[in-house]
Amino acid sequence: MNDWTTFSDVKKRLLGEWQKGLYLRGFLQHEELFPRRISLKHPSGRELNQLFAEVKTWIDGLKNDLQKLNQPGLQLEYHEVENRVVGRNMLPIAMIVASRSDLLRLVKAETQFALFQKICEQVLPKFAGWHSWFVANPFLVIENAGNWLRFMAVTDWLKARPRPDIYLRQLDLAGIDTKFIEGNKKVLSELFDLALPDSAINREFKGISGFEQRYGFRVKPVTVRFRILDSGLTIQGLSDLQIKIDEFARLRLPLRMVFITENEINGLAFPPVPGAIVIFGLGYGLDRLAAVDWLKTVAISYWGDIDTHGFAMLDQLRSYFPQARSMLMNRATLLANQEFWGTEPKPVNRDLPRLTPDEQSLYQDLIANSFAKSLRLEQERISYGLLMALAKPSPAREKESSK
Repeated sequence: MNDWTTFSDVKKRLLGEWQKGLYLRGFLQHEELFPRRISLKHPSGRELNQLFAEVKTWIDGLKNDLQKLNQPGLQLEYHEVENRVVGRNMLPIAMIVASRSDLLRLVKAETQFALFQKICEQVLPKFAGWHSWFVANPFLVIENAGNWLRFMAVTDWLKARPRPDIYLRQLDLAGIDTKFIEGNKKVLSELFDLALPDSAINREFKGISGFEQRYGFRVKPVTVRFRILDSGLTIQGLSDLQIKIDEFARLRLPLRMVFITENEINGLAFPPVPGAIVIFGLGYGLDRLAAVDWLKTVAISYWGDIDTHGFAMLDQLRSYFPQARSMLMNRATLLANQEFWGTEPKPVNRDLPRLTPDEQSLYQDLIANSFAKSLRLEQERISYGLLMALAKPSPAREKESSK
C-alpha cells in the first residue's frame, strides 16, 4: 500500500493550517502566502517501474478531484521524469493554491474570513494596540463578533475614567451590564492591558479573580459571620450578624472567649456561653481575621473536622493567634465516634509546625492512614452533648479566659 499524497491529504493539510490561524494571521501581518505550494509525496523512479498502473490511477485521481471542484485557481505542478522502462512521464509533485479566495473556498471558510476582515476594519483603526492580540487570537476575534462594539465602548469609558472606584454594577453604558463584564473578564483583561496606561493598571492583581482590583473597581467586601452566645451582649437585640471585616475589627464587646468553627450549622447551633461569640463558615478564609487585633486579647477555641485539612486550618489560625486551642479535635474524640468515620477526598500532607505534640501525633497518623485510608470525622457528626459539655462554663475555663 503506497502513501502517495492524495487530494484529500492536501485539503486536510490546508484545513489544518486554516484552523491554526495561519491565513488569518497572514492577512493581518500582510504576509505573502499565495500562491501556496503544497509538495506532494509522489512515486519514486522504482515505483514508477514496478507500479505503473497504480501510479496512473493516482494521477487520474488527483486530476478528477480537481475537475470536480471546478476551481481554476487550484492546479497541479508537474515534473517530467524520464525512465528507461516506461519512458517519459509527467508526475505531479505539488499542488498550487493561487489565491486566498481559492483557499477559503476550498476549506469553506469564506464567511469566517469575511467576518474577521470586517471586525479588523472596524476595530483596529481605533485600537491599534490590539493588533498583536488579534494576531495571537484570530478565532477568538471571530468568536466574539457580537461583542466588539461593547468591548470598545467599555475600554473607551475606562480610558476616560481610569481606576473609577465604583462597583461593576454601577457602570452605566448602553448594552453593557454586569453579566457581560463578568462573562468576558478574561478577554477584557487582555484588551485593557493593551489599551490602558500603566497608571490605570495595578499589576499586583492577576487573573479573573483579581479583575476588579487590577483596573480600579470596587470589590465585594470581605465579611465575617458570627453569633453572640451571651444574651446580655447582643447588639440592639441582634445576635446573628454578618459584617464587613473592617467593621468586625472595630467591634467592642466585653468578650473573654471566641469560638471558631468551620461548619455553618455548628455555628448556628452553638450553645450559649457567657462572654463569648462563635465565628463560623470561614474554611481556609481564616486569613481575613489576621488584622483583627482585638482577637489577640481573648481566648480562642477552634473546632474543625478531624482530618488533615482540619489540622491545616488550625495551624493557619495559630500563625495569626498563637493562643488558639483546638476543641474536639483529639484522638479520644476520634476513637469514640468510629461509627461516624468518613473519607477525606483530597488529604493534605505538609509540615504543620504549630500543632501541639498530641495534635501532631494524630495528624501524622491520619497522613499514614493508621486508622483508615483518608480518614475524616466531620465535626457535625460528633455528639451535640459533647459540645454542650465542652462549651459549658467551668472555673478552670473562666480562669484561663481571664488571663
